[in-house]
Amino acid sequence: MAPALDIFRALADATRLRIVALLRSMELSVGELAQVLGQSQPRVSRHVKILVDAGLAERRKEGSWVFVALGEEARIAPVLAAIDAWTGEGDPWTLADTARLAAVRADRAQAAAAWFEAHAGEWDAIRSLHVAESEVEAACARALGAQPIGTLVDIGTGTGRMLELFAPQAAHALGVDRSSEMLRLARAKLSERGLDKAELRQADFYRLPLSDDDADAAILHHVLHFAQHPGAVIAEAARVLASGGRLLIVDFAPHEREDLRTRDAHARLGFSDEQMLGWFAAAGLAPVQTETLEGGELTVKLWLARKTGATRVEKQAA
Repeated sequence: MAPALDIFRALADATRLRIVALLRSMELSVGELAQVLGQSQPRVSRHVKILVDAGLAERRKEGSWVFVALGEEARIAPVLAAIDAWTGEGDPWTLADTARLAAVRADRAQAAAAWFEAHAGEWDAIRSLHVAESEVEAACARALGAQPIGTLVDIGTGTGRMLELFAPQAAHALGVDRSSEMLRLARAKLSERGLDKAELRQADFYRLPLSDDDADAAILHHVLHFAQHPGAVIAEAARVLASGGRLLIVDFAPHEREDLRTRDAHARLGFSDEQMLGWFAAAGLAPVQTETLEGGELTVKLWLARKTGATRVEKQAA
């Protein structure tokens, strides 16, 4: 009875019901919730705490921001089903909140566009050194295939491009990045493309916010060259993969562009096949395929590996 009492007490307030409805659409910061609800942030925070204590919501800190998402599916699904059964169409609060939520989406998109405009030159300078990004993405798609992925984790998700491409194949998609600014950009980008259900978490690639054997596929797309200890990053990715799970790494072959180290904080100037295979072996990963994409001063490499052991049956994407 105790969990049921906690849940009904938490929902016995119009504002908290509105918060639950909003979180069904997308993960929101406390500030964004306050904007939609027309209430102060301290007041909204108190409502969020009650929902979190009842297990109906989760709160995550990213820099100076606090983001709120729905709680675990097993706990929240019966609640949502009941709300749907009891709520009629055309509820005035729902209509008003939906309109204000559109303004939040627009604000995110505007902030993302401003950031990209300010940094476009830096990104274009690196992209001009290697084969077209469209060819890299096509190679990623060939490596992962078109079958359902199950649980996907994009490590160092940046602006969320890999999630944009592969989250539709996944039953659950998670993007992880250390930068709260990059995560906000990813939220805006994914929201524009209707991928609000993709989860984003702030974390370091040496310590992923997943339990052992949680994921069916993991991606490190142009991320590993930022790592001081690439082997440790690969070992951590292998830890969260289920037996039979796949790890796709996209990065550069060895090169001598020292300016990338000094200007763009690249800790490693590319990787050889021998290095990568050694790290795979140490992490319990078996190599599946390697692809080389030449065409430019930098050569792009793709390495696909599978965690050894019995293959887990991947969950079907919705």
